[in-house]
Amino acid sequence: MNSLLDTFSTELRRGTLTLAVLSQLHTPQYGYSLVQRLEKAGVVIEQSTLYPLLRRLEKQEIVTSTWDTTESRPRKYYVISKYGNDLYQQLKSEWATMTVELEKLIEGDGDSGAD
Repeated sequence: MNSLLDTFSTELRRGTLTLAVLSQLHTPQYGYSLVQRLEKAGVVIEQSTLYPLLRRLEKQEIVTSTWDTTESRPRKYYVISKYGNDLYQQLKSEWATMTVELEKLIEGDGDSGAD
């Protein structure tokens, strides 16, 4: 039973990670700083999940990146693009709507009485 719960939990989380990541990219973040910010908020994400997600978002022009080579260790910083921010605002709205709908269903308000 635990493995089934883990599977469903992973599916739920996967759908929310993009929204969580985008929410933190209004200021430039490098990978590790992003992981720390998300974990501080209770969202655990592995670097092996984060970096492919960031690369995909960059390819889709949702985020942009720049290299900072001023320190001894070069870091790639990611920030949400104008297009990405517009998409993020729409996703937030969609999330809010879905949350209300699901809460109604879970609380039983969505029960039409038909069997």
